[in-house]
Amino acid sequence: MSSENKEETLASFQAITGIDDVGEAFSHLEAVNWKLMDALSRVMPHDDTPLSNPIHRKEPTTTDKNQDLNTNGFTAPNYDEMPGPSSLVNSGSLTDNAGGFSEVIHLRNTNQQGFPTSHMLAQLTSSINLDPTRQTNNQSTIIFKIHFNQQVYDLRLPINATIEQLKRKIFDVTQVPQCRQAIRGWPPSKAIDAQVLETQICNLDLAPENELILVDITNDGFMETEQDDISQRMDKIFTIKILCDLIPMDPLHFTGRTTIHELKTNVYYITNIPVRHQEWSGWPSRCENDTTLAQSGIEMSHNLVLRSNANRLPNTTNVFNNSEPVTVDSGSSADEFEDATDFNNTEYIFSDSPPSQPITRHLISNNTDDEVQGSTQFVENYKQRYGEPHADFFVGSLDDALRFACHKPAKQRKMLAIYLHHSESILTNVFCDHLMKHESIIQTFREHFILYGWDMTYESNKDMFLSSLTACISSNASLTARNIKLDKMPAIMLVGKTRQLGRHCEVLSVIHGNLGLDELLIRVMATCEMYEEQLQVEIRDEIERAARDQVKAEQDEAYEATLQADMAKDAAKRQKEAAQAAESKRIESERAKDDARRESIRFAAEQSLPQEPSQLETSNISKVRIRKPTGHYLERRFYAGDTLQDLLNFVTANGFLIEEYKIFSGWPRRDLTSIDSSQTLEALKLYPQETVILEER
Repeated sequence: MSSENKEETLASFQAITGIDDVGEAFSHLEAVNWKLMDALSRVMPHDDTPLSNPIHRKEPTTTDKNQDLNTNGFTAPNYDEMPGPSSLVNSGSLTDNAGGFSEVIHLRNTNQQGFPTSHMLAQLTSSINLDPTRQTNNQSTIIFKIHFNQQVYDLRLPINATIEQLKRKIFDVTQVPQCRQAIRGWPPSKAIDAQVLETQICNLDLAPENELILVDITNDGFMETEQDDISQRMDKIFTIKILCDLIPMDPLHFTGRTTIHELKTNVYYITNIPVRHQEWSGWPSRCENDTTLAQSGIEMSHNLVLRSNANRLPNTTNVFNNSEPVTVDSGSSADEFEDATDFNNTEYIFSDSPPSQPITRHLISNNTDDEVQGSTQFVENYKQRYGEPHADFFVGSLDDALRFACHKPAKQRKMLAIYLHHSESILTNVFCDHLMKHESIIQTFREHFILYGWDMTYESNKDMFLSSLTACISSNASLTARNIKLDKMPAIMLVGKTRQLGRHCEVLSVIHGNLGLDELLIRVMATCEMYEEQLQVEIRDEIERAARDQVKAEQDEAYEATLQADMAKDAAKRQKEAAQAAESKRIESERAKDDARRESIRFAAEQSLPQEPSQLETSNISKVRIRKPTGHYLERRFYAGDTLQDLLNFVTANGFLIEEYKIFSGWPRRDLTSIDSSQTLEALKLYPQETVILEER
């Protein structure tokens, strides 16, 4: 059976049985070689209830908030509220309807245990189109699965249909007016376009089948647009429960701003499964690596399944004990996915192509011999690994960071916080992902410290940095950093400089990574307060010295001001004279250039004039008089076949440039300079004689 047919069979099996867990449904179908009827028989009761008197469970009056999620991240439909399969078969809702504008499909359990009876299953499955030649969706239509009020409505629309037409169809089946329909689940890049009623669905980058969630904004109090809903979810905490076939995992917690790629990267740090080898089930369709959890459409608590597609299993090591490998129970759920090759190709699973630059666990590469290069690597890899928000790390050498923080006047001086990272410590991920991301920690470091980071994982990098500590601070600082044990890493060394320290920098405090957030804040703030007290004496001395320097400076400034005023007067006088001379020269030069340009234009026009007809010639002669702005006239004889351009050239040759003047005919009044100059005087009715008026522009 092809992958597409398996997908269709899996969907039909889940729709009929109400089993939302993809892994469970997959195992039932795999056990019977993907025969739908046999799989249904495995899970359905065989004691049929008479169809004429079906027994239904009492319909719930309230929605169960703990209802399970299906693998697409949507709330599972309540099949107790849906019509029975007999009505489906009789009405033909499940038969092929390619020519129709829309299809609406409902399902309802019809026996006492909450499942369709075997008699009805036979009738139902016989009506479902399982012909492999007809499994492919018609390319001219798009299917929408609308989740609303614990039910799923299947709508089929032409690809050129608009959002308005979709909302009309939704109203037909849900009775939710268009003005109250808030639809979630659009591709994140098209969420805004999907709010425009005139948008055609073919322009929204949709798959042949699409899962959407309908929210009645009046009943549930949601915002009017999906974008507003996403904004509200950005700062909320999502709980992700991951079933992994290699290692047991505790639930993970992320904000809505976390992208799927960042989640995968965090999972890599725990499982050692590289992102490119991770195969997932449980994500909604159309999710991409840069999609945030808020945009993905999942609920606040969501279940996922993770497998590795590597040819050999990675060396998984328990992140809570670096010396003991994790063993996977042979009876775990990993066996259920051992042969699920086709299942991993469904629309609910997506894998990453190998990245061009694989993410490394270490923030600085081994044997780095340049401090600035190592610092740059540290900051870039830290941001890539732990994402936003993050503290502001200084990029450069340790000596530069020390000079920028401590070797300044007392009022501008800060402490230097040296963050010592170690990738093999079990505390690192928690410390960086939670403590170092806290807004109070970030703000405190930004206001009181220059933060410098270094990765101590490789011995070569550790030795080089310890040597730098000895050279820039002291041998005691280097010894302090060397003696920090792995189980207390990462650590932060707080370095400061005061008069009490002999104007030398020393380590004021060392904060280990095995602290909670409150204790970390208390330790940092206590060091800040102690340092500020030590700085007060230096600050007072600086203020007094600054006051004395200010008096002397004011006296020197008064004398210098008088001297400068006299010098400025002389300089201003000379400058004014020079400016006037330069301006006169410039004006004269520009005038000469303009006169030369005008003469050049006039001469060219004069040379291009045709010969004037003699007084003896009377046939086809046009006599044109030009009235100048002064009231005087210019007069010339032209042949009737001469062009308007010849007339314009005559005017220009007499010193009236066309760029500065317009020529108007008497009646009807026309601007002769704005029409085609290649027309003849005769065609322009300037024959046999005409008087035109010359006006300035």
